[in-house]
Amino acid sequence: MIKQPKRFYTKSIEKPQEIEESICETSQEAIGQPSQFHFPRLPFQSTLLFVAGTCLVCSIAVIAIAPSIIPPLHLEQKGNQVNQTLLQAGGSDATGLHFEAQVSDARVDIVQNFLERYDSPLKPYDHYAEVLVQTADRYGLDYRLLPAIMMQESNLCKTADPSIHNCLGFGINKAGTLAFNSYEDSFDRAARELKERYIDQGLTTPEEIMTKYTPSSNGSWARSVNQWLNEMEYDSHQKGLENDGNTNLMVYSKSDQ
Repeated sequence: MIKQPKRFYTKSIEKPQEIEESICETSQEAIGQPSQFHFPRLPFQSTLLFVAGTCLVCSIAVIAIAPSIIPPLHLEQKGNQVNQTLLQAGGSDATGLHFEAQVSDARVDIVQNFLERYDSPLKPYDHYAEVLVQTADRYGLDYRLLPAIMMQESNLCKTADPSIHNCLGFGINKAGTLAFNSYEDSFDRAARELKERYIDQGLTTPEEIMTKYTPSSNGSWARSVNQWLNEMEYDSHQKGLENDGNTNLMVYSKSDQ
């Protein structure tokens, strides 16, 4: 008797559902148990979009709220000084944080170096350098003009009578020499006269100024003034000697004056 081969039966495996049903099961409701919810399983791309959207919303919220949290920074510029005041949001000056930053004027440094290089009696150098620059600005002059004339006329006040405070040779005539109460007063008077009687009349180079300021000069006055102007231009004695051109005094003058 031939034995029949055993037959093997395989049970088909059901494929899992791609997405589980998202309905609530009610099998427990009959016995009073709370129903359970099953949410659909999201694909990877949807999850990524959800995370990116959440980050975007958070970023927008931070940007919108930041101005009310971070204290504002106020900058006020006054001359060469920048006042920086950091105020607490919603606070007052009494509760704010204050600090100041000084901004240096390079022109003051150049004039200060010029006075110090030749051991001028105008001390402290930083004070008189600042006075000379401020006076020039007040009348719209080249900041180098007054120191250059002072160097030519009195070797930066070394040879001038200190009691009359006149280092510019200004107002010298047969009747005498003008005297001033202070160097500041003499700088102011000379700057005003140079502006009104020379620069505004079209005399804008040392050679042109010389024809009226010291008409008897053979040209040496203008050459000397040009040398000192060039020295301050480069802040170098050597370069002042090398550059002997006739300086245009309108380059550093204030056109709005």
